[in-house]
Amino acid sequence: MTAPKKATGRCPTCRGVSHRDGNKLFPFCSERCQLVDLGRWLDEEYRVPEESDASGGGVEGLPRTDDER
Repeated sequence: MTAPKKATGRCPTCRGVSHRDGNKLFPFCSERCQLVDLGRWLDEEYRVPEESDASGGGVEGLPRTDDER
């Protein structure tokens, strides 16, 4: 019999091998890589693209609250 393959992937920060089994930080290989990634999000190096739609979208497209009237 062959042994089952262990789930692995590449760490998005350092591109090293990251194992899923027993790794609570997956897809990161270490706590350091996880914190580096968090820092990039907090420094706004990563951004979620804004989707625009025909109605104007964004905050301007939301209905007004009672406080704003």
